[in-house]
Amino acid sequence: MPHYVVSLVALALNCSLNSKKYGINLSANLVDASDHLSQNQNWITPHEAPSVGAGYSAKKTHSWGFFSQILDADGGCQEVVRRFQAFAASKGINAPSSSTAGYCTARTKLEQTSLDNILRHTSDELQQYKTANPWVGRRVVVVDGTGLSTPDTRSNQQAWPQPRSQKPGCGFPQLRLCACFCLQTGALLSYQIGNHKSHELPLLRQQWPTFRSGDVFLGDKGFCSYYDVSKLKDQGVDSVITLARRTPVERSNAIKVLGKDDLLIHWPKPKRNKASSYSEDELVALPEQLTLRQIKVTVKTPGFRVKTFYIVTTLTDVNRYSAEALAELYYQRWEVELFFRDIKTTLGMDILRCKSPDMVQKEILMHLIVYNCIRQLMLEAAKQGDVSARKISVKGSIQALRQWLPLLNKTDLKPFEQKRLMALLYNAIADARLYERPGRSEPRCVKRRPKPFQFMTAPRQVMREAPHRSKYSAAPA
Repeated sequence: MPHYVVSLVALALNCSLNSKKYGINLSANLVDASDHLSQNQNWITPHEAPSVGAGYSAKKTHSWGFFSQILDADGGCQEVVRRFQAFAASKGINAPSSSTAGYCTARTKLEQTSLDNILRHTSDELQQYKTANPWVGRRVVVVDGTGLSTPDTRSNQQAWPQPRSQKPGCGFPQLRLCACFCLQTGALLSYQIGNHKSHELPLLRQQWPTFRSGDVFLGDKGFCSYYDVSKLKDQGVDSVITLARRTPVERSNAIKVLGKDDLLIHWPKPKRNKASSYSEDELVALPEQLTLRQIKVTVKTPGFRVKTFYIVTTLTDVNRYSAEALAELYYQRWEVELFFRDIKTTLGMDILRCKSPDMVQKEILMHLIVYNCIRQLMLEAAKQGDVSARKISVKGSIQALRQWLPLLNKTDLKPFEQKRLMALLYNAIADARLYERPGRSEPRCVKRRPKPFQFMTAPRQVMREAPHRSKYSAAPA
């Protein structure tokens, strides 16, 4: 069988170069992760190739169907079915039908808990890399949110309604995804989803167990909250966030002047209102004030929209955490936007394809699993090539992997040849560099104009094309 997915996972878990340790080989199948992880934390075990003529099963589909669908450039179900047919033709066995119904039905049998376990395992594996240098000896967890859209089906609309400004039949269900990433490795640690009205703070609170004592939480102004800063501090987690919804403390009202534009301040506990997402009892349990550090940052680089902004942090030790180091750390917060770009644009998670909420959640999980696997390949390549993993292109890594897999999938491949090809693959990934161009202006605008078609202003069944091109009416049929 073409072990497209199997090879990727073996590479991502650094198993393919040490088959004796893991008891696997590149011709192994990927088994149900939930059962296998509970036994020995390995993903891969020797199983016989699937009998494609007999149809699809959840385990076989998970092995090299759904996973490879995310990784492929096309990303369609039909391409996965063609892959099954090509494998059947190469083995002289009965090929499955060209219909995607069987494959799509098999995907529904995947257990979400199994995928959750796999994602958690990939995150844990990524944290073991020594190439990920901690910031001042600490792990930095950067958090942000983003939007996704799904097909316009009744069940999806019930789970994640479209904005009220859009007419029925003219919009798409909108999701809000809030995710925690490790700034050093780029690993996705956890995530939560809600609808387009969900604020990122409640979604973050569901991910508090992701943080470990000693971590540094890095977020933008959307996470500026007295309640959350206090609760995370109770967990031994320090915060570095942008000041928002509060007036900056003046120098005359500061507890102590630590340096130029660097003040030690008190934050008084806010009063609860109807919009507060915590109860009165929870507010009462909070301390009456927080001792924080307020730093005014002046942006000297041309092209930035903001010229000055304020950072508030619980890191009050001036000797260990200088104002310049904290400003530089917040500058790195932009990496989370690039992490989301890798997932949404490069891997294609921006517009989801599944038509039921259950499958949409599994599709999101599979995208995140593939993303973490690619990140682990990049870290291994960076280690071999003695370069920074953050300077390696995700898209370039995927392109290299797609071209190397046919060579690595040969059944008659000798161990020494396999190691040679693996070393060349790591070199190819390490060569996919992202060169820094400081000061380059990247405005958020679109240069290429779309086709001059009007927008849909009525449901498809009542929309009628006018005699003239690009002009439509919404008159009833």
